[in-house]
Amino acid sequence: MSDRMLPEEFADCEPFAAKWCIATEPARYAERLNSTVEEMQAFYDAMYPRVRDAMAHLDKFSLHDLPEQELNLLHLAYSLVMVSLPVEVWHQPKVIDSGTAYFDRYLEPTP
Repeated sequence: MSDRMLPEEFADCEPFAAKWCIATEPARYAERLNSTVEEMQAFYDAMYPRVRDAMAHLDKFSLHDLPEQELNLLHLAYSLVMVSLPVEVWHQPKVIDSGTAYFDRYLEPTP
């Protein structure tokens, strides 16, 4: 049995799986806040060019019945969304000029 978290065709993204395959949005946000810009940039640089391939791969499966490696790939794509603005625009993990403002989401998208 393989210790891979992602499908084999995404082995190049495997080094980021343990950190960024996160099941919930609050946990992804917390990881973003606890990460450096350099960590997010490295993840972004590896995953961004592969996100279309990831979506094409995931389209082969039922969204609500994803095998574990595919679900991890989906979570990795969700994490890419979470780090995209900090990497592309803000160049820092926190929202610029937001102070201590935050909001809690009560419903989590599924899967």
